[in-house]
Amino acid sequence: MKPRVVIVGSYVQDLSFYVAEFARPGETLPADLRPGPGGKGFNQAVASTQAGVPTLFIGAIGQDAAGAGARESARLHRVRAEFVLKRKEPTGVASITINAAGQNQILVALGANLSLHVRDVPAPPLAGADVVVCQAESDMKTAAHVLRTARRHGAVTIFNPAPMHAKVDLAILRQVEVLVPNEAEFVALVNRSPRSGVKNFTVEALHRLAPDRLHALCRTFNVPVVIVTLGEHGCFVSQPDVYARVQAHVVDPVDTTGAGDAFVGGFAAGLVKFKRNVVEAAHFANAVAALAVTRHGAAGSMPTAREIGRFLRRRDHR
Repeated sequence: MKPRVVIVGSYVQDLSFYVAEFARPGETLPADLRPGPGGKGFNQAVASTQAGVPTLFIGAIGQDAAGAGARESARLHRVRAEFVLKRKEPTGVASITINAAGQNQILVALGANLSLHVRDVPAPPLAGADVVVCQAESDMKTAAHVLRTARRHGAVTIFNPAPMHAKVDLAILRQVEVLVPNEAEFVALVNRSPRSGVKNFTVEALHRLAPDRLHALCRTFNVPVVIVTLGEHGCFVSQPDVYARVQAHVVDPVDTTGAGDAFVGGFAAGLVKFKRNVVEAAHFANAVAALAVTRHGAAGSMPTAREIGRFLRRRDHR
């Protein structure tokens, strides 16, 4: 079965340390270590696959133990993956600290992900996909090429500008149909965009904006659909002539690592499931993210289609 969703991006070996409180400078704390697969691209591919949509992940790994683990993780999560081996680069690794409230602090060394080149990504899967997704954890020139190729062949192109960094060129937005930043990423994009007309924008200022003003700000990016994820407040969906706030589901989080990836992967799957209905897909993605944060880990926390369906049916009956 051909993949309906293609996700090109990062694979990272996660080293997750669970603590009661974050360490202060110079402090050493005991922690519970739980290693596992991660990387924004791979997490999103697991979320889309688990949600019941045929998905292909394309990413780069090194010739090391973590790279071998990537192949095993893809097998265990039933993700169809094409790993590009980079013999001179290590597999990406992330150090993640999670406190008792489920909040996290993350350091990532991207390694082989930054060597994923244009020539490493075959064109046929991009030409045949319904939805193609990229993030900012791999080479940006490759991401722009992937989105350009996919859009030329009629796929919905999704760009998740995470994590935001200096090499995220706003020119990539010309190849994007759906832009999905979180609060901090949206603020950074607004501050860097000459079209926004806003300077020194902050997350606090974002939360004070009336919906029509936020919609107007989203429209300055000249991207057909902008979805700002707002954590426990759900997400804001801006389309050319309409906007909507899609409420989050109230849950008790234990680990918010990968929550944004759960949303993006769930949204990509939702676009296929709901025939490109953006709001329905966002509602579905909120459920995927809500379930993911009630479990430990990143890729391993992504819910199955059955779990998502059961969760939504319970919520609809309340």
